[in-house]
Amino acid sequence: MLVWFLPLFLIFLLIGLPVFFGLLAAPGILLWLNGQEKDITLLYRNVYNGMDSFPLMAIPFFMLAGELMNKGGITMRLVEFAQAMMGHFRGGLAHVNILSSMLFAGLSGSAVADTSALGSMLIPAMEKQGYTRKFAAAITAASSVIGPIIPPSGIMIIYAYVMGESVAALFLAGIVPGIMVGLGLMLMVKLQADKYDFPVATQKHTWGERGQASLKAFFPLLTPVIILGGILVGVFTPTEAAAVAVAYALVIGLFVMRTLKFRDLPEVLNRAGITSAVVLLLVGAAMAFKTVVSLSHAPEAMAEFVLSLTSNPLILLFLINLLLFVVGMFLDAGPAIIILGPILGPIFVSLGVDPIHFAIIMSVNLTVGLATPPMGLVLFVASSVSGERVEAISKAILPFLAVEIAVIFLITYIPAISMTIPRLTGFAN
Repeated sequence: MLVWFLPLFLIFLLIGLPVFFGLLAAPGILLWLNGQEKDITLLYRNVYNGMDSFPLMAIPFFMLAGELMNKGGITMRLVEFAQAMMGHFRGGLAHVNILSSMLFAGLSGSAVADTSALGSMLIPAMEKQGYTRKFAAAITAASSVIGPIIPPSGIMIIYAYVMGESVAALFLAGIVPGIMVGLGLMLMVKLQADKYDFPVATQKHTWGERGQASLKAFFPLLTPVIILGGILVGVFTPTEAAAVAVAYALVIGLFVMRTLKFRDLPEVLNRAGITSAVVLLLVGAAMAFKTVVSLSHAPEAMAEFVLSLTSNPLILLFLINLLLFVVGMFLDAGPAIIILGPILGPIFVSLGVDPIHFAIIMSVNLTVGLATPPMGLVLFVASSVSGERVEAISKAILPFLAVEIAVIFLITYIPAISMTIPRLTGFAN
């Protein structure tokens, strides 16, 4: 009977029940109907146990670092740097939007933070330059998914926690795929710019102006270098790196750039606390959900079913990509990883797929799902920021989603794309 936990969970989602409550109610009801009242206690106790983890402390720290940098005007400096480098191209502000997302990804690791912070600045600016509001919102949503791919990445921390993989290896494996998504989106903007005669945002900046913009952005751009460099050299763990990022953001904002005030800190802490609480509650509920997954023996049944279809790993990877893409439309990446990772990961590892490679396939696919209609979370954030209807944004984002899906299949079938850097640095075999 417990194998019905997933259909029941989907029904709860369709009737509008919040994900957190659906993750607990679906298995809880089935355990009660199955006469396993003792396991219900285990289920709800695991909500706390799922959050009580040292590696997961990196998530609220990275959230706080992103909020500090956004409030301190660091985000604006990244946008100015991107505009100095690319604003003179046709469709320049769209390119600036994408490049800013790639740079901001190294600070927050959150697609929602990216959409909110950059969208509030760039969507009105793009509309003023002559872009339609739906296009501006669509390119913001599409580029924001780079945030959880380029390190640091909250969902990769969750995957590493659930599956026992190296956070540093996953961070390194996400660099090239994240850059590929950004370059692919820029190529699509270039094609559309020539076809629809997009405006040029600014006159070409002189090298002196570019140098000034680079100096202003120097300290923000140093953040991912400090985070990744410290982890790779072994100075600190990913969780400690997140705490260092917070300290660095405070020092830069309060004392170096002086764009952050002490009176701003309560608001920043409040926003970071609420965002972190949402993520950690979902993780805790999903870990409890995972308990019932193991009790139901669903992973074994799923493995038998999948392997009965075909034993060819290339065909299986194609089918799993389709499954993940559909799941990503309806379920946030964090809970999806916790629920499906323990089921799907061992299947592909047994077929010879490197666990780091599969982690990147899963993480990128579910991240793209954040911008996929009908339920992609960043679509709703972009709609809130821009005032445009979700339906209009969903239609405008389709060409960019096609690019991101193409990148997913390249990552899937060319392992070297994600595995080269971890192998060169000794973090993968």
